Amino acid sequence: MIDTLIIGGGAAGLSCALVLGSGLQKPFAKGKQVAIITHQKTSHLQNALFNNVLGLKPGTLGSDLLVQGKQQLNDLYPEVLQIENEKVIKIVKQNNDFTIITNKSEYKCKRVVVAVGYTSLMSIEGLESYIKPHPRAAISKDRIWLENTDHLIEKNLYVAGTLAGWRSQFAIASGSGAHVATDILTLWNNGKHTKVHDKTVIA
Repeated sequence: MIDTLIIGGGAAGLSCALVLGSGLQKPFAKGKQVAIITHQKTSHLQNALFNNVLGLKPGTLGSDLLVQGKQQLNDLYPEVLQIENEKVIKIVKQNNDFTIITNKSEYKCKRVVVAVGYTSLMSIEGLESYIKPHPRAAISKDRIWLENTDHLIEKNLYVAGTLAGWRSQFAIASGSGAHVATDILTLWNNGKHTKVHDKTVIA
């Protein structure tokens, strides 16, 4: 049983996975398993060019970030399971758990984070009742969001990034994924507000 499964390997999904991965060594996370389905073909990062993002060298390509993000996750937190070359077709809620059905397999999990793109082509069965017109995109672009309150669609079902209703900006999508991760870390830590920071060691 996977504790938390993230769907989507773009800015929001990878940011969520990195923050959760950084918390897996904490005592309150003992025995937790995190996985991410890194389907990226429809990510808006595929053709992005970044000049205005703090910490990124101007001229950074989104396509490079997609590759580097997965490598960063693997290098720092290899215990986070990366599932590649699979596309989620259906989410089924069963009692308090979820079954995620892809084009190749099925996964059981306690929590789901949906972090795929916000185009109207998003077609994961089981989410239809939450789809609404995107509140922060031009109507002509036909964008959608999954109706939520502070990233929570319903108990243990989260949405992050542009699909959560945020504008299509790299820093915003990344922050949204990190936000969801800290909410999950807080749940793991019995409701005590939790975040994970790395610090330099001063001799």
